Amino acid sequence: MKRTLALAALLLAGLALAAPGGSHAQEAAPALTKDPGQVKAGRYRLDPVHGKITWSLSHLGFSTYYGQFTEVSGELVLDPAAPAKSSLSVKIGTGSANGLNEKLNAHLKQPDFLDVEKFPEATFVSQSIEPTSPTTARVNGTLTLRGVSKPVSFDATFNQAGVNPVDKIYSVGFDGWTVIKRSEFGVNAFLPLLGDEVALRLEGEFKLQ
Repeated sequence: MKRTLALAALLLAGLALAAPGGSHAQEAAPALTKDPGQVKAGRYRLDPVHGKITWSLSHLGFSTYYGQFTEVSGELVLDPAAPAKSSLSVKIGTGSANGLNEKLNAHLKQPDFLDVEKFPEATFVSQSIEPTSPTTARVNGTLTLRGVSKPVSFDATFNQAGVNPVDKIYSVGFDGWTVIKRSEFGVNAFLPLLGDEVALRLEGEFKLQ
């Protein structure tokens, strides 16, 4: 009888240690939040694996052609309590333009398009950030492409923030959207057969530094 009671006590002790709040229980992962007011302020760096710019334009009026810039880096200084004090700077490797076609990709690097040899990098630097709702903002800045600098604004939407369950790093994610005219940056090839307006879809996951 004593042996049975001892085994039962050991079993109950083991269950207590394994239960939530037990001395060996794993700490619960911090909750993800969609509330911008709960986001940590600080300096963030774009995760290059999850930072992409998808571009699209009209192809002869028959369809919309899509591609991506896959080489993107960025720094974000985020102040959720005062979003207007936040800032963003981004660098885009023009040679990473990918239309999922080898012949097209080679042509995109040529002088009549992105002129990659002469202008291997495009940049965007924010000048002001204007909140438009609790989870959206208008980001105004300067885009430099092919050596031409023009004011460009894009609309950004906050997705969520928290500790990434894969790499365990505190992260914040946004989507963005804007339209530019490529002719304003000297990209005039095949106008007007190919569309002048280029839609840009922006995706960014930023890691707290």
